[in-house]
Amino acid sequence: MKPTVKPEPFTKYQVFLIVIIALIQFTVVLDFMVLSPLGDALMKKLSLDTHQFGMVVSGYAFSAFISGIFAAGFADKFDRKKILLFFYVGFIAGTLFCGLAFNFATLLAARIITGIFGGVISSISMAIITDSFSVTQRGRVMGFVQMAFAGSQVLGIPISLMLAYRWGWHAPFFMIVIFGALLGVIILLKMKPVNDHLKLQEKENAFVHLWHTLTNKNYQIGFLAIAFMSIGGFMLMPFSSAFLINNIHVSEDNLKYVFMLTGISSVIIMPVIGRLSDRINRFTLFVVGSLMAVVMVIVYTNMYVMPLWEVIAINMVLFMGIMSRMVPATALSTSVPELKDRGAYMSINSSLQQLAGGVAALISGLIVTQKTKTSPIEHFDILGYVVAGVIICCIFFVYRMYVYVQSKKQQAGATL
Repeated sequence: MKPTVKPEPFTKYQVFLIVIIALIQFTVVLDFMVLSPLGDALMKKLSLDTHQFGMVVSGYAFSAFISGIFAAGFADKFDRKKILLFFYVGFIAGTLFCGLAFNFATLLAARIITGIFGGVISSISMAIITDSFSVTQRGRVMGFVQMAFAGSQVLGIPISLMLAYRWGWHAPFFMIVIFGALLGVIILLKMKPVNDHLKLQEKENAFVHLWHTLTNKNYQIGFLAIAFMSIGGFMLMPFSSAFLINNIHVSEDNLKYVFMLTGISSVIIMPVIGRLSDRINRFTLFVVGSLMAVVMVIVYTNMYVMPLWEVIAINMVLFMGIMSRMVPATALSTSVPELKDRGAYMSINSSLQQLAGGVAALISGLIVTQKTKTSPIEHFDILGYVVAGVIICCIFFVYRMYVYVQSKKQQAGATL
């Protein structure tokens, strides 16, 4: 495979922007991902069954979908910095309410509030990236930003588990609130306005703008590809910790090492994938990652009691496959919309992704069962086969998105 256009270097401000967006993603991702390692503790402490826990996870996703759809019409009408701050403050407040929850009803309500604000932040961040970086830079940017997932595992989840072990499951949410508040102040004081898109706006109603974006057939290709890609992660993630603890007999104390070492491997591989995404065919890279993910999902969900190092090794390779899908697919998606529609496109994309994830979390809660609080998780292998099938189907949708982006580049003279 021949290299494409030589990637452009980053300016100092672009480096600052990458760090800020990566840290924003870190807090949002950690807020969501921490539910997985805390899942076993939450189900035991709050007496939740698998169906109720699936509702807690999907409650965030469904509320994020609804808020994202409503926000999409307005996403291109304001300075992206201002809209980012508005939703980030709401996200911090929702996370605080999560830490104050004391039963199923209050935790579900808190997750819904967090989803209303947190679910929109990723789409705003992607719009800022697309506005601030050229197409030859975006793969590397996505590689660094997606390191938020790895960072949440290397630092966030282990620290969260230690805090939870010492002060209770509420503590990790309070940690996110403190860190997020400090980050919000930095954004307010140091981040420049992101408003070039306002010069291209047509004088149309926000909901008309939303409708035009939503019904654009070319955009719908990107919506399907990214939404479908999220289904597998949402199905597998919620019950991973309960599976490792109750089926594989990984102790709660050792659970943090599984997430931490998996995260370290992701930190190493993510920049490599990002650079590859800017240099070689992104669809080819996506297919390779997808095939790796299919194999490792089946291996992971069929694990038996084994040494801790083997569990960690399997987890590492699984996440390498998952991340090798996310970076090129997300980078491809940023080239789909026109500048004037990017905020709305990213918001709708994120919303449909959350909807697909919410449905997936509910389905996984119905597939897997647990007879008692300490019983093994049943039917996790069946869940793995379903996820593998979804990953294979997703290749078709990403291929269609890739074909459209290539045709768009040719028509525009590769000036995207």
